[in-house]
Amino acid sequence: MQLPPKVTDRAFARLAEIGAAGQGQALRIAVEGGGCSGFQYEIELDSAKNDDLVLEGQGEKVVVDAVSLPFLENAVIDFTEELIGARFTIENPNATSSCGCGTSFSM
Repeated sequence: MQLPPKVTDRAFARLAEIGAAGQGQALRIAVEGGGCSGFQYEIELDSAKNDDLVLEGQGEKVVVDAVSLPFLENAVIDFTEELIGARFTIENPNATSSCGCGTSFSM
């Protein structure tokens, strides 16, 4: 049985700050082939589709498509603010390695 990804309160709070739901949008997390490590995360505001897993909190939504879901099993989607900037991050226990940019990984 697959464990779905988890979304932190901080990530939902950031989506609420930018008013994603008010614009009819959700945060889409997808995994694509490419990047310097084999796979890369695509993170964007998008509308939910019929086959998406929808994770809800604080009136906001994070969606993951069916193809990306196995790559994100038990991952944690968060929002961080650091000296280099603020961004959504993914802590993925399935990744065997990742690059320095944090958007590319291998399994």
